[in-house]
Amino acid sequence: MIIKKPSAIPSYEITSERAYLNRRQFMRRSGQFILGASAVLVGCGEADEPNSQTSEQKRIAIPEKVLTAGKQYPAPTWLQKQVSSARPSHFRADDPLTPYQDVTSYNNFYEFGTGKKDPASLAKNFVTDPWSLTVEGEAEKTGKFTLEDILKPHAIEERIYRFRCVEAWSMVVPWLGFSLADLLRRFQPTSKAKYVLFETLHDPKRMIGQRSQFSLIDWPYIEGLRIDEAMHPLAMMVVGLYGKTLPPQNGAPLRLMVPWKYGFKSIKSIVKITFTDMQPKTTWQNLAPNEYGFYANVNPAVDHPRWSQKRERRLPSSLFSPNYIDTMPFNGYADQVASLYKGMNLNKYF
Repeated sequence: MIIKKPSAIPSYEITSERAYLNRRQFMRRSGQFILGASAVLVGCGEADEPNSQTSEQKRIAIPEKVLTAGKQYPAPTWLQKQVSSARPSHFRADDPLTPYQDVTSYNNFYEFGTGKKDPASLAKNFVTDPWSLTVEGEAEKTGKFTLEDILKPHAIEERIYRFRCVEAWSMVVPWLGFSLADLLRRFQPTSKAKYVLFETLHDPKRMIGQRSQFSLIDWPYIEGLRIDEAMHPLAMMVVGLYGKTLPPQNGAPLRLMVPWKYGFKSIKSIVKITFTDMQPKTTWQNLAPNEYGFYANVNPAVDHPRWSQKRERRLPSSLFSPNYIDTMPFNGYADQVASLYKGMNLNKYF
């Protein structure tokens, strides 16, 4: 369970920023994990590891200039202020946090390249101000809204969630944001709204991965949820992490977080929300429907066709200091979300 009485202050205010960025007690387990590889589609054959030290002692010794290197374009002052006012919530996973450096340097964001380190390198100059969100479809209130219009009514809170990638690696991140349900209710979806579709920005001039001649993705990136999934209290709109606004490589300025599903469901840099009566065909479904289903619930009993999902590599981890743990159904949130899928064959609806 993750529902706990929150501390009086957020995690990032309890200690200094340096200590906050580095806090992590490591579990180390040896073993082998056979994973499939793919040169084009998502896979676990990624060779590069996050830029992590292999001991707590070494991590604390990282110079401040390294920890703060590569800062992104600054978010608008009003957003920085709103994020800095975030308070703790009762959504707090027990697991030790993944260090900031790993969270922000090991990412899948194909709009900025297919390598894990590409987004942190290639998204540095990605400007997210101004930003707008278009709302369409089966709702009473639709239109185009500025980011400030979208965010200002919402109090920002810190939620510590487990994040599990379909590639069998995972993190634990203190996200900053607010309830997705609270946002969607503002648009007053009608009874015809059975699903919610999300789209990432399509801007090849600014997103180098979108103009690659080798990309198989039909841009823009599209994801979706059933309306009851979207309205679940765990589903979250994210605007920051570790006490700061979102870095571009993590989906600035606005991304989704659905902690019981594989990470590719938590779409980044959102510019459109559509309420629809039809189940949307999502990006990875279009590319490989036998490998990536619409639901994408974390399920150790259903292997990916090219690798096992029974275990995961919790970051930080390295070749000589692996950190493998068992994968939990619904990423450890079964008590809260399993009822959404009562009576469904989760081997079929994967």
